[in-house]
Amino acid sequence: MEDSNPGYLCLSDLLDQDLSAYEYFYGLSPEVQEKLKQKDDISSFEELQQQAAEF
Repeated sequence: MEDSNPGYLCLSDLLDQDLSAYEYFYGLSPEVQEKLKQKDDISSFEELQQQAAEF
């Protein structure tokens, strides 16, 4: 299955490899950051944005 996203393993991998995701994540409130860290099944910047929008 071809995908335009690289498909990172987890949130920490995404943040380590994607500067845009890193900057976006650390621009969020600490409460939202904690909720996102607990999910840790986020594998793309788009998923990160979608999950953050839900909180």
